[in-house]
Amino acid sequence: MLLESYKLEIFNPECRPGAMAVHCFAHLDQDVGEAIPYLNATLGGFTYQKDPPSVTFKAHGKLITVHAKKIAVNALKDEAEAKKIVEWLKREINSAWENREKIKPLYEAAPQPKVIEILKLLPKTNCRECGQPTCMVFAVQAAEGAKGPEDCPPLDDTNRERLSSYLGRFRFDF
Repeated sequence: MLLESYKLEIFNPECRPGAMAVHCFAHLDQDVGEAIPYLNATLGGFTYQKDPPSVTFKAHGKLITVHAKKIAVNALKDEAEAKKIVEWLKREINSAWENREKIKPLYEAAPQPKVIEILKLLPKTNCRECGQPTCMVFAVQAAEGAKGPEDCPPLDDTNRERLSSYLGRFRFDF
């Protein structure tokens, strides 16, 4: 096991001290830098940096960055959600490291969902039933992982299935 322990730091964003969401840092007791290219290959990072190594994911409307000695997560509801996501990442890091002989490391950002491909599948009525002002805004949020096919009430079953399949290639659950 590469990553065994960490210390969790929960805080309010400095730029918005009254915000409802909190952020967290997980200060890692072990260095996971060598595992980052394997983690990037298995989870498909939104951005990847070689030196110093880090990978950033967009998931469920959150930005999650894994550094060699720290994990950062934004837009969390509370400490319980932070612990859930960090524990999930701990398992993913350890799994990628333990299976590294079967994984081709990825040293660049993975492909990401394209807003235009998502928009093609939406009804394009700008009905606002999803809570967004336009289908374009919805498509951007879906590409970022904050919205899914289930969040568009007028989407027909065929396009709901197509959108789910398309987004499924880029998503993971905690």
